[in-house]
Order: sequence, then C-alpha cells, then structure tokens
Amino acid sequence: MIQTRTHRPLLMGRRGAVASNHPVATAAGMEVLRAGGSAADAAVAVSLTLGVVEPHMSGLGGDGFYHHWSAASGRAETYAGTGPAPAAATVERYRAEGGIPVWGPLSTQTPGKVAGLAALHAAHGAKPWAGLFDPAIEAAREGFAATATFRRFATTMRERLLPDALARDTFLPGGAPPALGAVVAQPALAATLQRLAEGGAEDFFRGSLARDLAADLADSGTLVAAADLAAVRPREAPPIAMAWRGFELRQTPAPSMGFAMLQMLAMLEHHDIAAMGWGSEALVHLMVEAKKRAFLDREAHAGMEVPPFAELLSPARAAAHAAAIGPRAAHLPVRPAPEADTTYFCVMDAEGNAVSAIQSLNSAFGAGVVGPRTGVLFNNRMAYWHLEEGHPNRLAPGRIVRHTMNAPMAMKDGKPWLLFGTPGADNQVQINAQVLVAIAVFGLDPQQALEAPRWTSSQPGQESNYPHAGGEVLTVEAGLGEDVIAGLRARGHEVKVVPPLEGPCSVAAIRLLENGVRMAASDPRRDGWAAAW
Repeated sequence: MIQTRTHRPLLMGRRGAVASNHPVATAAGMEVLRAGGSAADAAVAVSLTLGVVEPHMSGLGGDGFYHHWSAASGRAETYAGTGPAPAAATVERYRAEGGIPVWGPLSTQTPGKVAGLAALHAAHGAKPWAGLFDPAIEAAREGFAATATFRRFATTMRERLLPDALARDTFLPGGAPPALGAVVAQPALAATLQRLAEGGAEDFFRGSLARDLAADLADSGTLVAAADLAAVRPREAPPIAMAWRGFELRQTPAPSMGFAMLQMLAMLEHHDIAAMGWGSEALVHLMVEAKKRAFLDREAHAGMEVPPFAELLSPARAAAHAAAIGPRAAHLPVRPAPEADTTYFCVMDAEGNAVSAIQSLNSAFGAGVVGPRTGVLFNNRMAYWHLEEGHPNRLAPGRIVRHTMNAPMAMKDGKPWLLFGTPGADNQVQINAQVLVAIAVFGLDPQQALEAPRWTSSQPGQESNYPHAGGEVLTVEAGLGEDVIAGLRARGHEVKVVPPLEGPCSVAAIRLLENGVRMAASDPRRDGWAAAW
C-alpha cells in the first residue's frame, strides 16, 4: 500500500456512511441513517438538501441518476430522472436562433430529477417521503452560509445570473456574490419543497405544483410546457456491468455514457499497470490514450436509445483498442458531428444497502433563470443536444438527451466494494477511472485516492455542450510532478498545468471492508464532506 499523507482524515464507521459535496447535505443524510432510515431515504434527504445549499450544481429543476443496491435481494437497479426535449424544441427552431444557447430560457429542458428520486424512494424507502424534507426546507427557508466555493461559482457565472431578477437578487445580492458566511435564503423554494413533500412527484409533474411550475417556465420564455412536465416518467433499468480484476464494475446505462469508463478500464487489462507505478508517466500516458479511444465510441454510440453494449464492452473490442495504443500521444479528434457542473454523493446504511447518485443542472447555475412562483432554478440541458443530421444525439421533440452523468459501483464477492463518483461533464469517467485504479490496483485508501493529483483529457469535437467544440489538450494538476509532466510532453501530449482542479475533481467515495467497516472520503477541492458512524 502506498503511504501518503492526506489533508483530511479518512472517516470510518460500521453502521452507516455518507459522502457528498456539502457538509449540510451530508449531515442531512446522517440524520436519516441514525433515525433508522434506509440508504434510499438518506439519498432523498441528501439530494434535496444539495439542491438548496449547492444551488449552482443541482436542484428540482435538473436531472439525476440513482444507482441502488439491495442487501436483502442482492439486486441492483438504476433510476434515471431525466426529462425529454420539449415538444416545441425542434432542430429548425434552434437553427433559426443560430444554434442552441448554452444559458438563458431557451437552454432549458424538461426537468426530471424528482421522478427518478421518487422512484428510488418508492422502491426502497423505509421512512415516509414527507419526513425526508426537513433539512432541505430549513436550509431554504432560513438560508445557508455562502462558502468560498459558492462565491467562486457565483463570480464566474455573474453575467449569466444578472439578467434574471430573482436569480440576481438571490445569488448576487446588490449585483455581487454574497460575502463569505452571508446567509442565502430561498423562501419560494422552501414553499415548493413543502408542497413537494405533501403532494409527491405526481403533484410536481401533473398537479397544482406542476401548474405553477409550468407558468414559471412559460413566463420565463422557456419551451417547456405543462404537457412536457406531464409526460415525464422515471427510467428504471438494471446497471450495465463488466468483470475486471476480480471485481464486477457496474455503471448506469443509457442515457448515461458511463460505458466509456468501463471501456477505458478494459483496455488497461492488456498492460501491466501495476508494474508501471501509481502516478507514473507510463501509466498516465496509457490511461489518457485509453480514454481517447473510449471517447471515439462514446461519440458514435452515446445518444442511442439502446447502445450496443455487448459489442462495446466485448473483450475483442478492448483488445483492438489496446493494441492501437503506442508510446506516443495519438491525435484522435472525435467525430466532428458529433463544461458542465454537477454533484455526486453516495450512501451506505447499516444493512449494507447502497446508493451511488449524481444530479445536475448541466452548467453552474443552469440557465441562470429562477421561477418566481416556485423558486426553482432551471437547467440548461438543451445545450447537450446536437443539430446535425445523423448524429446519435440529434435533437427531436420528446427524445431523451445523452448524459455525461454516471454513478458507478465496484462490486466484490457479491457486495458493494466501492461507491464513487464525481461531477465534471466529459471529465467524469476519466476521473472515476483514475480513482478506481488508485484504490483497486495500487492500494490507496479512499481519502488518499481522492486527494491524489489528477489529469483530464480533451479532444477536438468532444465537448458535450453546444457547439460541441474542444481542443486537444491534456490538463494536469501541478502535483503530478515536473518529471512526469516533462515525460508526457516528450511523448507528444499538449500539456496544460493547472492548480487543483475544482470542477471535475470533487469526488465522494465509500469503501466497504470485509469486517463491515465503511470508509468515507471527501474531496477537499470543493465543499465535499464525509461522515460515518
């Protein structure tokens, strides 16, 4: 095992664990677990609270993926809460606009998160739905303290928030980000959460709450109508899976593009990565090149209703990709036809039930528009669509867009071994692969793995947001080391050295030991916080 000092302690307990991107949300989940709630119950509390205290990352106006494992049945299921493109959203409409805007009302797609969250709770909840809202309602009504991270995102997205009166007044009081520790209250959102607690998802999509939400969406200038909300249904499906080094790696299926992480890891099996050494130039080069090839398949297949997973995850395809990796950087722009922000969390309860979850508005603060009746911040997920003919992710009314969001689990001996994930759009599967290799191959504990230096690779045409551009660059944290960075440049990589990555490096993880101890870890790059008992 590699021994490295971490800035944060590894949290350990035997009865439950929560790791999320905000201390208030983690506390909400722990409160539910201590009261006898299930992992699904705690996930609901964490999800709702994150939407309040981390409003720039997720909320009722966005989407979510929830990956659940049941200790009693030994079965896993995924619950996707993602809305369809509005009926009025056509290729012709957006071409007339000059393309798909990356923020503002026309960037908003039908929100679906609440449907996925409610389906998770209906299947696996032990506590009443309404009893899981108190922390979120309190945080919205009484306010949360603005963190340094919140202030940075509000500063970065200032021009996006200023045009909308409620977004400006809430997140930029006086036209500037609130001071560190200033209280940010969202009274309209608190009232909406109370109504959602009482009326459930049915009210959100097809009841009186839906009517108010539809009115907000219409008055704000979005294309989302009441009929679009009424059409939202959760997508329930088993995870896709692959055997790897004695583990079973599970990922969220379509419309998630989590299969790209599995492809990367399958290619690594054709090389002696353990002999390369953790953090070495050779290992980083190999993983970057594996990522490039996985993203060729991602661009060709992500967006299909049913991608050919059997072919994409076959040993033959992994071997062919691996054989093409050479000692120098390859230049592989993804198909020209064809950065977002998100939040990840995970939960494990006393019985061993587990949830790996991720939710998003797409970019930070989404569309930058808040509904005055509901206080709901709208997403900008329409920016993920393509407009060109023949692309598997081409916009059509009623279609479900592809997502970079993925919520993996690593299983061993029939039980969850590691829950882990990160925000970061196209960088998610790359960071997830690095974390798993660090823990499963090189023996780092979860906190060490989460604090280890990272890299992210971009290719021309890769970016998920319209117009889907992107440059050929390997972005690395300075902590990787001067010798490694020099070696990567010598191999032909266009290297950009940066301080700690904040957006795509906000991992949360829970590792289950054979003796029942849960190790919970959080990423110091943002506001992450873990707890265990």
